[in-house]
Amino acid sequence: MTEADRTVITVDEFLPYPAARVWLALTDPDKLKVWFMPNDFKPVVGHTFHFHRTANCDLHFSDRILCRVLEVRDEQLLSYTWTDAQYEGELDSVVTWTLHTEGRGTRLLLEHRGFAADDAIQQAARNLMDHGWPVYINARLAAFLGTSDIPSITE
Repeated sequence: MTEADRTVITVDEFLPYPAARVWLALTDPDKLKVWFMPNDFKPVVGHTFHFHRTANCDLHFSDRILCRVLEVRDEQLLSYTWTDAQYEGELDSVVTWTLHTEGRGTRLLLEHRGFAADDAIQQAARNLMDHGWPVYINARLAAFLGTSDIPSITE
């Protein structure tokens, strides 16, 4: 048995929806707000934006996550930086969403990289997010995709 990589969180989920539908849920700020967090996101490389959440001072989580879009490939890849707006520089990480058409659905891979393996606060944050990301993807995103809030999109 190998030890888990303490610098990254990975979630791999099959969603029975076309990539275009999943992409819209990841990149439309109004839709992203429903299943993830309030935001001022735009899928434009270089755009700086914030996610808004409940603060947790013990883990150096303020109420805002500061992000900058690094890469956008429509219906394939979205990558952005992720750091706390108040504790900027303490956790400089990158979130990458990769979409692959698979049969009648989409394989969605999330990678959240950049946690220092020897930093107790970053590891506590990683542990919390390691449980949180699957809830957001496997439960909240999957449920949202099954609602009528997203127009039917065919490929």
